Amino acid sequence: MRKQPLDGKTIILRLELDTGKAQFGSAATAIERAGGDIIAIDVIHTSRERTTRDLTVKIAHSDTSQRIAQAIEELPGIRLVNISDRTFLLHLGGKIAIQPKTPIVNRDDLSRVYTPEVARVCNAIHEDPSKAFTLTVKRNMVAVVSDGSAVLGLGNIGPYAAMPVMEGKAMLFKQFADVDAFPICLDTQDTEGIIAAVKAIAPAFGGINLEDIAAPRCFEIEQRLREELDIPVFHDDQHGTAVVLYAGLLNALKLTGRRIEEARIVVCGIGAAGTACTKMLLAGGARHVIGVDREGILTRDRHYPNGMWQWYAEHTNEERISGGLAEALNGADVFIGLSAGGILKREDVETMSASPIVFAMANPEPEIRPETVEDIVGVIATGRSDYPNQINNVLCFPGIFRGALDCRASSINEAMKLAAAEAIASVISEEELSQLYIIPSVFNQRIVDEIRRRVIHAAIESGVARRQPRE
Repeated sequence: MRKQPLDGKTIILRLELDTGKAQFGSAATAIERAGGDIIAIDVIHTSRERTTRDLTVKIAHSDTSQRIAQAIEELPGIRLVNISDRTFLLHLGGKIAIQPKTPIVNRDDLSRVYTPEVARVCNAIHEDPSKAFTLTVKRNMVAVVSDGSAVLGLGNIGPYAAMPVMEGKAMLFKQFADVDAFPICLDTQDTEGIIAAVKAIAPAFGGINLEDIAAPRCFEIEQRLREELDIPVFHDDQHGTAVVLYAGLLNALKLTGRRIEEARIVVCGIGAAGTACTKMLLAGGARHVIGVDREGILTRDRHYPNGMWQWYAEHTNEERISGGLAEALNGADVFIGLSAGGILKREDVETMSASPIVFAMANPEPEIRPETVEDIVGVIATGRSDYPNQINNVLCFPGIFRGALDCRASSINEAMKLAAAEAIASVISEEELSQLYIIPSVFNQRIVDEIRRRVIHAAIESGVARRQPRE
């Protein structure tokens, strides 16, 4: 079956022509009339009866690929086998591969990497299991684990459809921090099943990165795995977001002359990320935090069947303010949005303190567009790459796992996360800090090194490091 056409600046069409019924010229004409510009033609296969060609076509408008597909389908003797773009081509066969560090070129090599010499290494690990960290891939390998229940902005799309995201995460680990990572998508959304599966594969890995698992199951899964495994377990949707948010907030507070202990902070959207961000804020010294979700402000005057909401209500909003988002924002210094696009209005921001800090991180549509309030805010950040100050988890997880693996940490604790946030914030100097630059680019080479250094120090100081690496 032909894949659904995708829009892009350049698309690739594979056409199969019945040479007795059709001429290539008719296809070229149809493509041009539909708005495409053929820039390359590759003959893939040809015979007396049929020919298969790949056409590279430039398109100018978002609906052009669909029009081209429809035009070709109307031509007798021509079949559109497939239509794709550069993104789909990049994913063909997956985006990652496993390669040996040492080539096997003779029988001696074979005997040392496999039988019989490998038995000596196996016995050494059997006698001292900790040697798995030095004699296997465990020392530098992270499992990127998902059940596909909360993928990006796509929702519950399942394990097969989640794989491209997890492969991409593995690429980022390697690209930015030279951490080997492998995507593992589990065909179960049962809490106990996920916990059992991760525990079963843990011997091969030095760390577990949980990804795109829906709340509230993600809380129990992470907590149980942290308790039952002796390697770091890190749910990036929670803690990666929290670390990068806190890094950006540190610089935003500095820029606007505020102290976190005194700032009035509103967190909108109390799910996995919202809860983790709040715990990070509290650990960093915040005292005036109010959480708002679809039922309004969370307050300790009520009982919530959602256990995480109950915890949240008991640890925030000491003044017991009630109402909705409007009441929470009145006089607030900071808005942190992890909710839904478009829910924050300019008139809401106008009720906040002078030069407020707005982190509108809903994706793909932020709670409010920066251009709507750029004249009245002190700092605004989003989760999007097409605006300044992107809050992007890529800033965090490669470096934090690099540090955790290098010191063989048994967990990633709050001290290590705070250290990672402070490392990210420190990359921007006093001279560079501005309204449009509170968070560094993901391609800044200093980030991973600085996070690694501070995370290792925090792990040693907090007692979870099992070795002290050379700097």
